[in-house]
Amino acid sequence: MAKYGKAAAKRVKSAMHRRKKGTLRSSSGAKVKSRKQAIAIGLSEAREKGGKVPKRKTGRKTRRSAKKR
Repeated sequence: MAKYGKAAAKRVKSAMHRRKKGTLRSSSGAKVKSRKQAIAIGLSEAREKGGKVPKRKTGRKTRRSAKKR
């Protein structure tokens, strides 16, 4: 079963084109140069429009695992 829908792929493709053109901007208004950031923006846009995209993974670690280090 596919992880991402066709609409989500289309949004990511669009974001990548806007990055190459130099018109893609982040929420802070800065120009996006990173490929990974462009993909993240495209997926975020797809989520907003109701496309088939998995839920976001949180980047935070739990307190317990942070203390072990």
